[in-house]
Amino acid sequence: MKAALFRQHGGPEVMEVGEVPTPTPGPGEVLVRVRAAALNHIDLWLRRGLPALKVALPHVSGGDICGDVAGLGPGARGVKEGDRVVVNPGISCGRCVRCLSGEDNLCPEYHMVGEQGWGGEAEYVVVPDANVVPAPAGPSDEVLAAVPIVYLTAWQMLADKARVRQGERVLVMSAGSGVGVAALQIGKVLGAHVVAAASSSDKLARARELGADEVIDYGKADLATELKRVFGKRGADVVIDSAGGASAFPVLIRATGKGGRIVTCGATAGGEVAVDLRYIFWRQIAILGSTLAPKGRLHTILQLVGNGRLKPVVDRVFPMHQVAEAHRIMEAREVFGKVVLRIAA
Repeated sequence: MKAALFRQHGGPEVMEVGEVPTPTPGPGEVLVRVRAAALNHIDLWLRRGLPALKVALPHVSGGDICGDVAGLGPGARGVKEGDRVVVNPGISCGRCVRCLSGEDNLCPEYHMVGEQGWGGEAEYVVVPDANVVPAPAGPSDEVLAAVPIVYLTAWQMLADKARVRQGERVLVMSAGSGVGVAALQIGKVLGAHVVAAASSSDKLARARELGADEVIDYGKADLATELKRVFGKRGADVVIDSAGGASAFPVLIRATGKGGRIVTCGATAGGEVAVDLRYIFWRQIAILGSTLAPKGRLHTILQLVGNGRLKPVVDRVFPMHQVAEAHRIMEAREVFGKVVLRIAA
């Protein structure tokens, strides 16, 4: 089969399309013919090389997948050949206390499709039968491929971790990113007053179109000043952050009000930050970490996508042979929403 892969670590130029063996489904596994696969920042990090996550080379990334069931391994259940499906990217053991309690993203064996093993930026991928979800009929393959990782991440951040309530004031940082776009929409579904923050007026104009109640352009103005202008002394009830960073994260702590919750899912701007504990204990702020979500959440999310209440944003679609360019524009932050590879017609 053909696959987008890298044989060595480096910049976007190391990405290529090559021939690799077509996988065979084992017991309880499903072979998916991939129609579309969306890119995520983990794909960029794996390509560059991560000291804590060694991958065998060549490597095929990709955890966001929409396609058709092409084959079933022995004992695989729940789907049949020809079914259109979305792949749930989180793989767990299915047997431990966490998995059996509906907390499979806390399983000791938890990992993502396209990390330790090969992913969906290829003509075929094999996943456990528990990881395929029926696709809603209306949205395109490209739109559905843009759903799993960012919407699972944002759903857990807002609904499960922060437990956003009607009318709460939610700040979404990096509102033009995949997680930011998803968080903005989920915040509105949950009834929040959403403030979108991004580094360009173009991204914020699009955030407005998606329902943001207020916007902050931290590319033109000082972030701390703008947060004070928007939230005043009360502060934000919930802060959704995927970037971290030594300069920005302390500002977010100071902008969070009493009883507020800061939920972080990433550190693209840096993982080492200074925390002034006086703000934390005096305002009784909770800082919560979040990674993806339990598998069952994807069913709810896809229902909301199917009925139009959530609208995934696809910035651009590239054919598989242009995978290097797809990596380049993501690395340059020249996107709003998701970048998707079209794998098969």
